[in-house]
Amino acid sequence: MTREKILITGASSGLGEGMARRFAAQGRSLGLAARRLDRLEALAAELSGQAKQVAVAPLDVTDVAAVPRVFGELAETLGGVDRVIVNAGLGKGAPIGTGHAAANIETIQTNLVGALAQAEAAMEIFRAQNHGHLVLVSSISAIRGLPKAQAAYSASKAGVSALGQGLQAELAGSPITVTVLLPGYIETDINRGVKTTMMTDTDAGVDAMVKAIEAEPRRAEVPAWPWKPIAAALHHLPDALSAKLV
Repeated sequence: MTREKILITGASSGLGEGMARRFAAQGRSLGLAARRLDRLEALAAELSGQAKQVAVAPLDVTDVAAVPRVFGELAETLGGVDRVIVNAGLGKGAPIGTGHAAANIETIQTNLVGALAQAEAAMEIFRAQNHGHLVLVSSISAIRGLPKAQAAYSASKAGVSALGQGLQAELAGSPITVTVLLPGYIETDINRGVKTTMMTDTDAGVDAMVKAIEAEPRRAEVPAWPWKPIAAALHHLPDALSAKLV
């Protein structure tokens, strides 16, 4: 099945923008949401000659009351939605107990509470039309909790993965599918400053994500190399070693 009408959050930059460009090049219809409307409008103007249709809307996913309204408006403009990519995310954080709780709480609110609000809105649309593909962008860090400044981030992404697993169990055999993506280190604003030899450049990372999304698996580590074997190893490695891998 080709998902012709795709809604992407966090689409004004990074992985969201990259995925929007890939799907536009394939002639899909796009609903793009993010906090920065000016960047969305500039992107929409650029993609208008490629995509069948581009609709944009400002959205802060921590405004949980706004999420279903914006999703509904974009779905109405597109004439329905076949796929929702829950991509909006935040990478703030500080070691827990060091006086910077606000950054950690904001990360949880954006990445987990915001993801739940998006899943609620998407699933309401999908249940009404009895089909759809929900994509939850989690992280390799969901597999094993990260230390220090990344503890809240990995906790938020573990929650996103668990949310996807619960929906997969509920919806098994139905016309609604759920994919959980676990990206490794891909060059984006969130990963700026991360020192690792396993960083994937943005274009290659986006290509891997789009390929995985189109296949609609239950779960995909992206890029598959080296993150699929690393994901398997993280369940068993001692803390001292696992902390060096993610």
